[in-house]
Amino acid sequence: MSNTAAYAAPAAKAPLAPYRIERRAPGAHEVQIDIKYCGVCHSDIHQVRDEWGGSVFPMVPGHEIVGVVSQVGSQVGKWKLGDVVGVGCFVDSCRHCEACKEGEEQFCAEGMSATYNGYERKPGGGLDTTRPTYGGYSTRITVDENYVLRIPAGMPLERAAPLLCAGITTYSPLRHFGVKAGDRIAVVGLGGLGHMAVKIAKAMGAHVTVLSHSAGKREDALRLGADDFLVTRDETVFKQHAGRFDFILDTISAQHDYNAYLGLLRRDGTMVLVGVPDPTPVHAFSLIGGRKRLAGSLIGGIRETQEMLDFCAAHDVAADIELIPIQQINAAYERMLKGDVRYRFVIDIASLDQTAA
Repeated sequence: MSNTAAYAAPAAKAPLAPYRIERRAPGAHEVQIDIKYCGVCHSDIHQVRDEWGGSVFPMVPGHEIVGVVSQVGSQVGKWKLGDVVGVGCFVDSCRHCEACKEGEEQFCAEGMSATYNGYERKPGGGLDTTRPTYGGYSTRITVDENYVLRIPAGMPLERAAPLLCAGITTYSPLRHFGVKAGDRIAVVGLGGLGHMAVKIAKAMGAHVTVLSHSAGKREDALRLGADDFLVTRDETVFKQHAGRFDFILDTISAQHDYNAYLGLLRRDGTMVLVGVPDPTPVHAFSLIGGRKRLAGSLIGGIRETQEMLDFCAAHDVAADIELIPIQQINAAYERMLKGDVRYRFVIDIASLDQTAA
């Protein structure tokens, strides 16, 4: 075991503060990673504030982790010392259910082990509720070699970190539902998820329109690669552009009217939700009138996340970030709630090393 510097929330809605956690020495098939950067996801705020219920405290958030392998277990075959690697939203799963066998570990029938605010697995299977997981707001982490990802050479590490959640959360539905060159797609919301969706969809060759409540984001949307921008504050937009899009990726976590956006789909079009707002009614006629689909998507499995990283490297896609020291994390949360970030905060974990010293 190693005593490790971290930042943690001691209780729901309490400010994050310096904390010490115990990280285990790597087992036979595990690696220890010295963390260099950790992205700040909006879900960190939800879970720190127990807005989804069931939060485990004290909580060390962070599931957009990039670092360097510093120790390897005796039987590790995939990684060596010095490898630049990433850890995303989960660190283990049952490995034998249908989802796990198909490389969709995020849908593990027994429940994936989330990177933080979750539980380690028992040797015989199932979650061990006596062993909570702690995330990337820390200087190191120990992970099974099969749940570690390779960061492609040449990718800026601080800009790669958000790909481990924001990148795969948007790549997976675009890939799964077959978005291809020439498709007319809309991205609803231009935040941490939305800005990655624009970049990835554009790299896939789609014609991309951003739908935003804020007219002030037009210039950024076009700079990021969008072909068009519509201000949804103007309700006439929904009539003028009815039936325009083949696919809509909805990244918004604030409550909004799904029915209005479904009206923008063409016949047989698909709208996929990756944001988690409060419940919103969906009228049957919004779907049956055009044989439309309303679907959801949750991150991606290890195989697909590696595919996404390689795709982003090949197409020079990375997150737009603001690098911060960990001492600014509470202020960063408040800024995120105000939409005051372009477009992802990333923690320089060297600042936590300095705090620990």
